[in-house]
Amino acid sequence: MLKNNFFKIATFFIALFLVSCGGDDETTLMGDWVEGTVFKGAPRGQVAYFEIDGKTYLVGGYNYEEGDFYNDTWQYDPQTKQWTQMDDFPGVARRDAVGFAVNGNGFVGTGFDGENKLNDFWKFDPTAEEQWTRIADFGGASRWGAVSFSIDSLGYVGTGYSDDGDKNDFWKYSPVTNAWTEIKTYDGYKRHDAIAFVINKKAYFGTGVNNGSYKEDFYVFDPVAGEWDDLADLDVDDSYSVIRSNAVAFVINGYGYVGTGYKSGVQSNFWKYDPSTDLWEEVTGFEGYARQDAISFVYENKGYVGTGKNASYSFDDFWVFDPAAEYDEDN
Repeated sequence: MLKNNFFKIATFFIALFLVSCGGDDETTLMGDWVEGTVFKGAPRGQVAYFEIDGKTYLVGGYNYEEGDFYNDTWQYDPQTKQWTQMDDFPGVARRDAVGFAVNGNGFVGTGFDGENKLNDFWKFDPTAEEQWTRIADFGGASRWGAVSFSIDSLGYVGTGYSDDGDKNDFWKYSPVTNAWTEIKTYDGYKRHDAIAFVINKKAYFGTGVNNGSYKEDFYVFDPVAGEWDDLADLDVDDSYSVIRSNAVAFVINGYGYVGTGYKSGVQSNFWKYDPSTDLWEEVTGFEGYARQDAISFVYENKGYVGTGKNASYSFDDFWVFDPAAEYDEDN
């Protein structure tokens, strides 16, 4: 009798332990998304963009259903949640251009107009009567799908797809001298449609695609030293799924965030990068439709992601990510 009772009690506690362990598999990811203000222009992807004084500017892009290239310029003010159309971009309508901002001015250039890879560059001054001015052409080969970033008073542009294939060169632009200078580049694969983000005046660079292969290498660039250092590959941990192309990236409170994009289909997952540990952590995935070729920016410690495309549609919606909030499936 005692043995039988002991068996029943032991079975009960083993079952309870298994149930409690099973619950650990459902990990609650941090961060929550809410739908933001719809873009007032036509739905599109592959837009150039930059930020000035808390406002984000979108330039050009491409609508996949209609086959339309754009040269319009839009300003979004996240404080008032208003879109305002600005002066049209005076260059040829294009997709896959790059944008960056330095000292209160935006800069847009390179890209693809449907027939030609481009190398022209333009400066945008939101306070000027004529907002756009042509500047020195990009110093490298004409291309689309490059990356860009700015640190202090210089803009940087590199990689992309040119007439002779993918590139791995990088160039810096000085608005003071209106000149491009080639700089030392990373020791890794050529590619297009990669991402870059800046934390503490250092640029982090990776992802992208070359010859149909999605790249796993990841680097940090120090503009003071002029050097690139290798970081842990994006697949160093078997649980990571950061590798992709055509993604978005932004920085909040010293952490990098990378998400959406394309790899064996459009993506919606998002990852947080900690530069102090060189490790990635998955956060709550994008809650709009999965997409590639979107844009992103940050305002008051929240990330904004919008536009882009999937296999069927171009998008005009925007979503707002709060990394400090817990996921709420009802909002």
